[in-house]
Amino acid sequence: MRVKMKKKWMLALCLGLAACLLAGCTFIPFTSLNALYRRGGNVALSESGDTVTIPRELYERYAQFDELLDLLDTVDYYYYKEPDITSMLQGASAGLLAGLEDPYTFYYTPEAWTQMWEDDEGEYAGVGILISSNYKTGICTISRVFKGSPAEAAGVQRGDILYRVGEDLYVVPETLQDAVDIMRGTPGTDVDVTFLRGGEELTFTLTRAIINVNQVESVMLTEDIGLIAMYEFSGKCDEEFEAALNNLVAQGAKGLIIDLRDNPGGWVDAAQHIGDLFLDEGDLCYLVYRDGEEDHCYPTKNGKIEMPLVMLVNENSASASEILTGALRDRAGATVVGVNTYGKGIVQAVLPVGQAGAGFQLTIAEYFTPNGNAVHQVGLAPDVEIPLEEGDNGGYDFADKEKDPQLKKALETMEEKLN
Repeated sequence: MRVKMKKKWMLALCLGLAACLLAGCTFIPFTSLNALYRRGGNVALSESGDTVTIPRELYERYAQFDELLDLLDTVDYYYYKEPDITSMLQGASAGLLAGLEDPYTFYYTPEAWTQMWEDDEGEYAGVGILISSNYKTGICTISRVFKGSPAEAAGVQRGDILYRVGEDLYVVPETLQDAVDIMRGTPGTDVDVTFLRGGEELTFTLTRAIINVNQVESVMLTEDIGLIAMYEFSGKCDEEFEAALNNLVAQGAKGLIIDLRDNPGGWVDAAQHIGDLFLDEGDLCYLVYRDGEEDHCYPTKNGKIEMPLVMLVNENSASASEILTGALRDRAGATVVGVNTYGKGIVQAVLPVGQAGAGFQLTIAEYFTPNGNAVHQVGLAPDVEIPLEEGDNGGYDFADKEKDPQLKKALETMEEKLN
């Protein structure tokens, strides 16, 4: 599961060193005298090696952490049990970032950092649900139930609200990662998960299993119109998308509907690859940092496929989904069908930290569509609006063009474009 945009470490050389949801920046760990030298100028080491002399500016910077060191020393001396200093320091790192009060900035323990990268590979042991968290409403909604999963077998449905995991962990966006950690585990073991559906509590005992995640599905809706649904920008989704596109074109597709409903985003380099299929030379998006500097580090190149496009989105289409949608509307004439998107128009650097295998993500910039349209907290308004009726959770089968009103409208829109 992923509730943010990312770009793989070492790929964001457009800015220098770091990778991110959208862009990179350079962070230097304080792990050696060389690091101290880079941050603070001259560093003097005594002949015995017991004393280090640093500039006053650097000393005053580190003096800000006196309170934390006092706490650490006091606990280390007086606590009634032997304290786990490593765990305390990890908590301090998490707390430091939490002080920003930014839900998209947080710390990964070494275990969580490893799990995050494993998730991106598309296989894990769990119950088989994709969850969209909404910090505005405080609700975590099931946006996808994977085929053949324990959740599907138990009857969990798209649109169910994830309410409780186990007996006492109530799920909100801030506790979602804890809930995910509990639902993951050894295949063959059980976990109780409670959902809300129509105001009713439904508790299922789910047996964890290996989940294989496909990020793309495709089909021909008519003789001329193809559909590609993308569930997340992760793993090898860009390769899956291009293969699906080539297959649809071989079947005679003259127009394409790209379904990004409930897609929470992911790696922007994947969105860049997909956008490049339909765009000539230009920007996928551009970034603006707090000093006002613009960075045009997601270019597309010439050689696009000429094909009418319809983008199908909803209130849970976020981040990389909004980047791709905005770029294809601004530069490829795509028509956007559905409802207003989520509105996550800020980007996070995703970086390793320290020497123990931990990591963190940090909001570093705001992004804009190629035409300069802001996305953050406003989203993208559709060209053709079609909300679902009250009580409709959107739990339709893939490519159900008869029952799914939004897909039906997207199909009608594409037929008009082709005609």
